[in-house]
Amino acid sequence: MRVERADTESEYEDALGVRYDVFVDEQGVPEDLEVDEYEETATHFVGYDDGEPVAAARLREYEPGVGKVERVAVRASRRGEGFGAAVMDAVEDAATGAFDELYLHAQLHVEEFYADRGYERDGEAFTEAGIEHVAMRTRL
Repeated sequence: MRVERADTESEYEDALGVRYDVFVDEQGVPEDLEVDEYEETATHFVGYDDGEPVAAARLREYEPGVGKVERVAVRASRRGEGFGAAVMDAVEDAATGAFDELYLHAQLHVEEFYADRGYERDGEAFTEAGIEHVAMRTRL
């Protein structure tokens, strides 16, 4: 697998395709919530396996010194193969030096994935886009 910063329109469309498959089609997130006002300013990432886009994420400035990791997605048929870790490695590498801390909203079922990467829960669970989440943070 290789993870690319989605610098071209084609790479961005590949990342968006993964996100739509996971969030809109699989999880029922409304389309108007999936694509938001941060699309143009965020840094997007897409993970490929033999040319097929299988994972995606984006990173944006949340507040001074804090980056927000968002839209981390792996196609259902490819979960458990390390693609989530690979795309997070790329996001965290890109954030190092740019931010002191990373913040994210993790769906409850993947909280342990982020905890294993050093993220700590920041508050109680909440509902976002109809799905239970928890805020998490880590220092870089």
